[in-house]
Amino acid sequence: MYDLFVVRAVFVLLLSVCAFFLTPFRLSPPVSAVFGLALGLVAVALEMRVKQLSLKRLIGCAVGSVLGIFGAFLVSLVLQSSLSGQESTASFLQLATLLVMGYGGLAIGWTKGDMLNLAAFGNLFGSEATSKTAFKILDTSVIIDGRISDIVETGFLDGVLVIPQFVLRELQQVADSADSLKRNRGRRGLDILQTIQKTADIQVRIVEDDFPNVREVDLKLIELAKLYACTIVTNDFNLNKVAQLHGVEVLNINELANALKPVVLPGEVMRVFILKEGKEHNQGVAYLDDGTMVVVDNARKQISKTVDIIVTSVLQTTAGKMIFGRFDERSQGPPSERTREREQPAGAA
Repeated sequence: MYDLFVVRAVFVLLLSVCAFFLTPFRLSPPVSAVFGLALGLVAVALEMRVKQLSLKRLIGCAVGSVLGIFGAFLVSLVLQSSLSGQESTASFLQLATLLVMGYGGLAIGWTKGDMLNLAAFGNLFGSEATSKTAFKILDTSVIIDGRISDIVETGFLDGVLVIPQFVLRELQQVADSADSLKRNRGRRGLDILQTIQKTADIQVRIVEDDFPNVREVDLKLIELAKLYACTIVTNDFNLNKVAQLHGVEVLNINELANALKPVVLPGEVMRVFILKEGKEHNQGVAYLDDGTMVVVDNARKQISKTVDIIVTSVLQTTAGKMIFGRFDERSQGPPSERTREREQPAGAA
């Protein structure tokens, strides 16, 4: 660190001395030395800022600047030929075009640089080619749902969470709705985003990309995901299917929740609380802690009671998992005794 400080000091001093003897812009030697000193300090400040950037952003800035300067050069040729009798105006427009297009290319490259896929260049960029940043786009439904905040806090999501501007607009419209239910859902979504932004383990980025020719938000999400090879995070069943048809990778929160539910096999004994009457005759309905519905035969008279049931089947649907069981009054007793009875061989004393 000390060596780098010495190198910077020597660089600034040399630039100041060169300006003192060469006197640029016909300035006096003392003023030229101050000018060189200021220019050196600006260069050191830029160097300190640039070294913190990722290689992707540096490449984006370089490519954007080169393209901007090349475009300015082509425009200056047109201006020079069209304003042959107005040298001062042509010179000003050429300089302004160079500055504007160079700055525009640099700014765009800075903003979009992290979206570059360096892995496409093989091992040209060393280790950075393999450390591909994973971008995940959040849709409106998964933000309002709220579970994404808990998943982020557990550290199961890596990379960068991308929030498109059109998703924020849709959230704002829901939050400003005259319907109190929609208004509360929209405000909840905005609160969830604030909570995620305060999480130090993950980066949240808001992008301005939009697709004016596409009206539906779901299709805009798909187009954005295809543009930057991102993954969509959602709990919308229809968006999930449409995105898969377009070849876009999707992370469905509902599928994750279903995958984390405990596995129940037919024949197992469960202890549940019968909450209400079922649709069919003599049925009762219970719910597990994760919200899984349990339909129990012969349990209508056991409402508001905690009973042991035998699992008969498990049904996996797109909406979740359903468990079907049977209540048998003869099997009610201490669970340990019932377990020993099932494990005792037939005909044993």
